[in-house]
Amino acid sequence: MQNDSIFEAEADLDNTRLPWSNGNTEQTTDPHNQGRDDTIAAVGGYDGALVGRDVNENAPLLRTGFEASDDGNSPDDEASFVDLEFGSLPWYKKPSIIWLLPSFGVLALAYGGTIVPKLNLILQLICRDYMADKAARDPTFTYLPVVFVFGGENPQCQRPEVSAAGARFTLYMQLISGFLSAITSPKLGALSDRYGRRKLIALCSTGMVFNELITIVVAKFPDTFSVNWMLLGFAVDGISGSFTCALALIHSYATDCTKPSKRSTAFGYFHACLFAGIALGPILAAYVIKATGDRVSIFIMALSVHCVFILFTVFILPESLSKSRQRIAREKYSVEQEQYGVAYGIAADWFKHLRVFTNMLQPLRILYPRGLGSSPQLRRNLVLLSAIDTIVFGVAMSMMSVLVLYINMKFGWGDVEGSKFVSVVNIFRVAALLIILPALTWCFRGRRRSQQAETKHGADTLDLYIIRLGVLLDGLGLLGYALAPTGAVFVLSGIVASMGGVASPTLQSALTKHVPPERTGQLLGATGLLHALARVGGPLVFNGLYSLTVRKYAPATFLALSGVFGLAFLGSWFVRPYVVFEEPDIDVHSSQDARAAHRHGD
Repeated sequence: MQNDSIFEAEADLDNTRLPWSNGNTEQTTDPHNQGRDDTIAAVGGYDGALVGRDVNENAPLLRTGFEASDDGNSPDDEASFVDLEFGSLPWYKKPSIIWLLPSFGVLALAYGGTIVPKLNLILQLICRDYMADKAARDPTFTYLPVVFVFGGENPQCQRPEVSAAGARFTLYMQLISGFLSAITSPKLGALSDRYGRRKLIALCSTGMVFNELITIVVAKFPDTFSVNWMLLGFAVDGISGSFTCALALIHSYATDCTKPSKRSTAFGYFHACLFAGIALGPILAAYVIKATGDRVSIFIMALSVHCVFILFTVFILPESLSKSRQRIAREKYSVEQEQYGVAYGIAADWFKHLRVFTNMLQPLRILYPRGLGSSPQLRRNLVLLSAIDTIVFGVAMSMMSVLVLYINMKFGWGDVEGSKFVSVVNIFRVAALLIILPALTWCFRGRRRSQQAETKHGADTLDLYIIRLGVLLDGLGLLGYALAPTGAVFVLSGIVASMGGVASPTLQSALTKHVPPERTGQLLGATGLLHALARVGGPLVFNGLYSLTVRKYAPATFLALSGVFGLAFLGSWFVRPYVVFEEPDIDVHSSQDARAAHRHGD
């Protein structure tokens, strides 16, 4: 009977585990504080506010950064984790988004500058192969040589068959990169919690370097290297996490150094840098290629930027996670792995390796927490917000190739016109992120200082209204793409869609407000997995549908996507504000006694 009561007591403690711990009780290795540390770690009580400070057993166990202080203000409104953990360091060793914004902006500029030239290079290579194959099968077929210079006219390539073939090839590229990134992104996100953000951001950038190298070789020697070599570059890019994983890790870095009330604005700055790069990159690329007369020059510049970014990240960028927070995350992970080994015995290693391949979606469990402290409203919010975020991101990042192919066929726009279109649309997107989003945040949050407002947790009503507005504008812009009779109307529709860019950073910020701070990397790693899957599913839908319908009704893809955004807009109304994980009350001493009794077999 005594042993039964002991096991029941231990089970009571196990039932209080943090719902996103995936069923593993977490503990530290300190034998003097075993029960207390087990309990705090189990519910996620280790965070930046507690690291390096004594835990008072008479004080509340948990301070996750969501609680209000005695004066009614959220603690991170006055002091962030950076102040608590890096306050004694000189300014050049303190993490801040100011360090990363300029360097990420230059990286985004290089990324944006290669989009249109790379897609047109692929289209021209495919067009040449298509024409050569058709001439080989029909001796009477003649065609003009395909021009591989910037601004070169290739009217023979403006046909549905070539456009469909280009869509299929870009589909293969994005499927390869997206699938491999879906495998590695959650792992890299979780690793960043244990070993810091900086190293993992640099690792993601190495794949981009290899991708640009392959592109340079193919563009420089198109007669020697087939367009299929570019698939290898995208494969290496996907294995290293790709640009989507790098962006998720950068968001994790920003989360570490930004208070929750300002997080959506901080994310908005990074999204503004991204789309500013996509807006200004094509213009810069057009001038560089026109001045040099060689498309390869822009790929060489992009390669140089990637290399400099890696060096900056490794040697200059301050780490945003302190050594103590990294150590605690590693200890918690070690305990999880140790208990996993105890559960499965000597076969644990085999099971772990098998689960890597058979349970790729396991990181998504953080989006559906179970156990004490969770609630149906919390699960519904996380599922809906992550689904909408995946749709918004997937369309924004995966539809570019279809747009370039469509405007090339519909309006005959080449490198110059296509670059101008991409630039104009994204300039308005940057304006929305740098002006409209901060203005809304200041108007509705900056002046609101009541205790009632400050003590509410989770995503607030402003977050939800911004998300709904952004999704609605995106859907209207897509509908405009489908119905646009002229190039001017098409550009206007793109501007309307670009104003919906305020939704994406707000969605990411709203998601992070639902979890404790030490799980931010894991959460954003899970969204990185969804983004990677969107890079697989998005092109599969967009490019596949476009290649099937381009001969009959090319705008069908945009009509279908506008319907998807309509469903996302409807789903956003089921998200509830001020929903957050509720921390359970735990009797530390009774839990400690129960564990001690069980360990000694009393």
